Amino acid sequence: MTRFNERTMPPGSAVGAPPGTDSAPPRSARATLALTSAATAVALMTYTAPVVTLRETAAALHTPLSAQAWLLNGTPLGLAALLLVAGSLADDYGRRRVFVAGTLALGLTTALGGLTTSTWAFTLARVAQGAASAAILASSLGLLVAAFPTPRGRLHATGVWGAFVSGGIALGPLVAGAMPNWRVAYAVLGAAALLVAALSVRSLTESRSPRGGRPDVAGALAFGLALVSLVAALTLGRDGWLRPQVGLLLAATVVLLALFTVIERRFAPTPMIDLALFRTPRFLSSSLAGLVTGLTVIGLFSFLPALLQQTLGMSAMDTAWLFLLWSGLSFAVALQAKRLAGRVAPRWQLAAGFLLHAGGALAMLGALDAGSWPRLLPGLVLGGAGSGLLNAALPLLAVESVPAARAAMGSGAQQTFRYIGSCAGVALTIALATSTGGGLAHGADVAMVVSAGMAALGAAGVMALGAARVTAPGRQV
Repeated sequence: MTRFNERTMPPGSAVGAPPGTDSAPPRSARATLALTSAATAVALMTYTAPVVTLRETAAALHTPLSAQAWLLNGTPLGLAALLLVAGSLADDYGRRRVFVAGTLALGLTTALGGLTTSTWAFTLARVAQGAASAAILASSLGLLVAAFPTPRGRLHATGVWGAFVSGGIALGPLVAGAMPNWRVAYAVLGAAALLVAALSVRSLTESRSPRGGRPDVAGALAFGLALVSLVAALTLGRDGWLRPQVGLLLAATVVLLALFTVIERRFAPTPMIDLALFRTPRFLSSSLAGLVTGLTVIGLFSFLPALLQQTLGMSAMDTAWLFLLWSGLSFAVALQAKRLAGRVAPRWQLAAGFLLHAGGALAMLGALDAGSWPRLLPGLVLGGAGSGLLNAALPLLAVESVPAARAAMGSGAQQTFRYIGSCAGVALTIALATSTGGGLAHGADVAMVVSAGMAALGAAGVMALGAARVTAPGRQV
């Protein structure tokens, strides 16, 4: 695959550095890494904040159990719908521009979310937060590829960035649990995002890879509506999968995805995604791994804290500390796992991550039914290590599976699948936990078994696909 030409902006951009340079990155590159990592952490903190305050939030908004999936799925829905669009816009119109706009929007929408008084208003605020987070996540890796052009520098930068994904997941529940109430937590997170936006305006260097043409509005609309239909079907399905409205929503999803494919292939002058990439094993591996991560890891651990509170009577803060064992270990492993790159093939790292998650889920079986939180500890340790391996491998594979000039699009594509999987995984976990006879504890065991099984299939899938041989950054054969 031929590499695109990269147009860089003047002084301070590291894109033009000689390929063999291994010296310390310039100050502008270090600032880029610091700000993109900080914004990513805040975005993930916002994402996971409701995990430990779900019961309190649902009570304040008078949300019935059947609609609680929307409180968790609003942000992943916004992420999944806008990541591809954000990645294309960042590459074409400026990664710094999209990043700053996304960080500013995240601050405002998060603060507004804390002021809502109804389920639908809160859900809409969460969708807007997801859209803003999409701009941050998709443009961040594009900015890092531009700032760290050498393989060694890119390896270091994506490793640190992946660790901050885990760090944000770890800190979100702690911040939310430590605040007097969930509304104050949203105000604090909104202020943090606005601070990062202010610092980014002066510190980041612009880069882009313009292809010409106009934004793919028709493709974005078709894809976004397809995701809304899918999430609505999965959420309503817990009350009966054979109901007509569920079938109609699933049919609409299929039709809209088909329409999106036609638009991208025949009508979009600058398509959001090059569909030919799906013929390359490495891009397929990246997409599959993102999807399975959302289905299994994010799906299970998004609702597990609420299950702990409802079955074991744990407080939000106690749940956050217990959750930190999983997420904190994920951060530590992701920070160190970059040392594996070049020594361990991505497919092996991904497969190990999925198998560790599967082992962790199975190790937690029976803990809730026994009323014993200490029995969760081995499973949280195994799951945390697995999540760390996944968070370290996924961003590097995302940018290496596409031409370097389309790094933001590659990041957006993989994370789109990740958050599609998250929407489906959360809805599935809630459905299994609340609809299975035998109570919540038994339902949680069923959800854990299903999560472990899907993770094992994901490990087999990435191993079967393998990885395309890379001859140079951004080139595949």
